[in-house]
Amino acid sequence: MLVSGRTIKNQLKILMSYYKNLFNFKGKNIFILGGSGLIGQEVSKAILDLEGRVINLDIKNDLRKVDKNYKYEYLNVENINKLSKKIFSIIKKHGEPNVFINCSYPKTKDWSKNNFKNISLKSFEKNIKIQLNSSCWILRLFAEIMVKKKIKSSMVQLNSIYGLVGQDMDIYKNTNMSESMSYSIIKGGQLNLVRQMASFYGKYNIRINSICAGGVENKQNKRFIKNYSKKALLKRLAKSSEIASAASFLSSEAASYITGSNLVVDGGWTST
Repeated sequence: MLVSGRTIKNQLKILMSYYKNLFNFKGKNIFILGGSGLIGQEVSKAILDLEGRVINLDIKNDLRKVDKNYKYEYLNVENINKLSKKIFSIIKKHGEPNVFINCSYPKTKDWSKNNFKNISLKSFEKNIKIQLNSSCWILRLFAEIMVKKKIKSSMVQLNSIYGLVGQDMDIYKNTNMSESMSYSIIKGGQLNLVRQMASFYGKYNIRINSICAGGVENKQNKRFIKNYSKKALLKRLAKSSEIASAASFLSSEAASYITGSNLVVDGGWTST
């Protein structure tokens, strides 16, 4: 049977539209925790570019690219006891979540002293509470809301390569930076929670994944950048936009059969 050129073109057009639509968030509510941060801002911009409706949950509103699809709500994760009530109120105001992305990175003022030599018990406990405990509790809150509302949805937890491997002490030589005891515990805990939640919530059509990012450009010490780049196979740090692209993919229907996974975006850091 002969197929006309016009028919083939129409089929190709339909196919191209299908894949294009997989990455589109039009009509969907994307809740981003920490949407004003270094990576969070880029994730917010990416979702807006893909026509999603962004609800940024943060203690500040620093996103400059604002349009009709962008909403901001103040949320301080330090007071875990009040998180449930506040989040329920925000969802009631803006609508049910189709996607939840956690880009938050709350930390104490003495975070730089959370190394093995200088860390205090008080600082250790507080950082575990405001970063690990809050992220775990909020992920569960959103998942339970999605179950109750019977929403086919996606959740993404931003993580780090230091949830996978130990920190390389060599990259801190001749810099004012050091290793962190708290960070490795926080990231390792978040990573395994994602696996556990994916196992439990899969039957409800809720996908839960994480992204283990390598070092991201943020005006670091030149010596640190040089030390870090030596180990990365691509010989540089990541750009925030490169992490945002991965988050957009995992949040989209293009990743509809991916759950319980960890997407490593590290320029080859952990491959050798």
